[in-house]
Formats: sequence, structure tokens, C-alpha cells
Amino acid sequence: MNPLTGSSLLATTPSAARQRAFLTLLADDDPAISNAIEAQLILSGEATLSWLREYRLDADPTLRKAVRAFLLKQSRVKADLTFLNFCKSHAEYFDLEEAVWLFVLTHNPEACIAAYQAQLDDWAEEARRGVEESTSGSGVVAAINQVLFVNQGFRGNGEDYYNELNSYLDSVIDLRRGLPISLSCVYLFVGRRLGLPLVGIGMPGHFLCRYQTAQEELLIDPFHGGRIVSRGEALLRLIQFSLNDLDVHLQPITPKRCLQRLIANLHLLYKKHGNIAESTRLQHYLLLLSR
Repeated sequence: MNPLTGSSLLATTPSAARQRAFLTLLADDDPAISNAIEAQLILSGEATLSWLREYRLDADPTLRKAVRAFLLKQSRVKADLTFLNFCKSHAEYFDLEEAVWLFVLTHNPEACIAAYQAQLDDWAEEARRGVEESTSGSGVVAAINQVLFVNQGFRGNGEDYYNELNSYLDSVIDLRRGLPISLSCVYLFVGRRLGLPLVGIGMPGHFLCRYQTAQEELLIDPFHGGRIVSRGEALLRLIQFSLNDLDVHLQPITPKRCLQRLIANLHLLYKKHGNIAESTRLQHYLLLLSR
């Protein structure tokens, strides 16, 4: 049967020779041929993927590349559906860290989320002693700042602010660079592991964190090394946006609005760079999150 038209060819696991013939067609330079083979592989379901995965480390670099590209595309489709369902099924409040990692997988489905979470665990433990020995909020902030910004070298990526990697948490952790909102997520996720009263503050144009107890309130700027921002400075920023109601803008942002803002930043970036496929993908997420 013609492999470009026969739907029954992959109904069962093909022989080794038939498998390599299919993969040769998958790696063909003619998009009409490779796309037709892709369509058949997709229709054949998980049974095909099980034998296909065995070729990820094949000695033939052309086949290896074609297989990895196909599997990556399929993993992204699966991650996209998972994240869309997450957006559909949650209201304002949910586990922000879970949502952020699900979003990462839509971009990089091969990211080892457990490894990144273990890093956050380690940084929280590294800061724990300093946090527990602190007698003030500024001492708590200093302990976290020492770990994240001094020991680990996190900082705002002012030199390449509009790089898409500044918004995906796996890359932010790998490169130790990010935007105000992505670095604030790192700060919040470490703080959560320590049981600290930290929240995200969605100030116009610049995301902050807030540490608040019955005795004190501290605004923290992770983009600038975790420095403490005064209310006066925050008010000046509002005035730049022709706003003046500071208390309104210092209200904690909900997980849904935080996720929406993170994705909106990327959406605008992709749109600016003319990446229609990615901007359209993110637009679907934003439409669900705006409900």
C-alpha cells in the first residue's frame, strides 16, 4: 500500500525495515511527503509513538533529527491542550506555581519540572536559617536576597529585556535573568516554601512583591536585586502613568491575573516580532483567562 495514502499501514507495529522506510519519508526534504507521513503517524496514535521513541538516539543524524522534531511537536500539542484545560477549569485562585510550570511545558515540553522545583526547594532551605533568625521583615528579605541575588546571581535582564526567554521560568532559572514578573515568581515560590507572607503586586509597568505582617509592610523589587521600594517611590511610578490611588494598586494580584499578565507580556513580544504562530497560541490562553 502507498505509505502516503494507506491508512492501515501503521495499524500494527511495523517491521524494523518498514519503520526505517517510514522515518526516511518523515525526514524527506519535500514538505508534501514529510507532512503526509506526519499525518499518518498522528492518526496511528500512542502505539506508533512507542516504537518511534526508540529512534530518538538513532545513529543516522537525519532520522534522529526528524524523529525528535516530530515528537517535540506532538509533546507541545499535548502540553497545549493540558494548559488550555487548566485555564478553562480554574477561576481567580489556583496554584500559581503549577500554572506557570504547565505554561513552560507549552514552550519546552522537555523541561524537567521536578528538577527546577528541586532547585527552588534547595534555595529555600539555603535561606531558611537566615529567615528564621531574623527579627524583622528587612532581615527576612535580606536572607532571601543573599541566596537569590548574591549567591545565585539572579538579576533583571535590562540588556535584553525583550527576549522571550525572560518570561519562561525554566530559562529564567537556567540563565538567572528575567523580567520583573518572572523574577517575582521565583521570589514568591521560594517564599512560599518558607511559609512567608509574600504576595505579588501588579504595579503598572513594573511587578513587585510585598512582605506584610501586622507590624510592617515591605515592597520588594526582584528585578533590581530585591531592593526595598518605599511607598513614595511606588507613588511616583503611579504618577508616571497618570494614576494616584496607591492603595488600590498595592492590592495583591490574584494568581489568574498574574498568569494573564505573564502571558500578555509574551503575546505582545511575539506580535511585535511578527511571530504569528506563537502570538496566536498565546491569544487562545488569554481569551480563556479573560473570562
